[in-house]
Amino acid sequence: MSTRARPVATRLTTHPLPTAAHSFPDGRRCPGQARRALRQQLRVWGVSGELADSAELLVSELVTNAVRAQASADAEVGVRFVWSGGRLRLEVWDASDELPVMKDAEEDEECGRGLVLVDALASCWGVDRDGTGKTVWAELLAGVAVGDASASCRTQVQAQAPAPAQAPAAPPQGA
Repeated sequence: MSTRARPVATRLTTHPLPTAAHSFPDGRRCPGQARRALRQQLRVWGVSGELADSAELLVSELVTNAVRAQASADAEVGVRFVWSGGRLRLEVWDASDELPVMKDAEEDEECGRGLVLVDALASCWGVDRDGTGKTVWAELLAGVAVGDASASCRTQVQAQAPAPAQAPAAPPQGA
């Protein structure tokens, strides 16, 4: 028997992981599959109400855009949900390099309003490119009414942007 002291084992507590990721190989079914995956994850995290409803609409719009952006109808789409500090981040990945464009849809058009909805509902949103495609993301803040966080988040994002490079000083005259 060893004379070395051993620490007392502590009971591990289980907390839901703050991140969930899924990939969906069938483009036509991706929006519905992503909504179901998000609803299930939000239940695990205990997120409900207006935040959950807005998140479901946002993920549906982002996934639909990702499916439409790809050339193949059965191209894979990935989603990632992150819940941290009262902030819900929704990420949608696809293999297309085509950047999303916000359009002014006419009254009788069936398409073209997705990013307008994203812009109206999300605290902030954006696009990150990598060598194999892009990730379009949107964030929602818990406890903030839809539309109220938009301006403050954009201000925060702009404040974090690097300052533009200053032009070099002009050389002294006569030099």
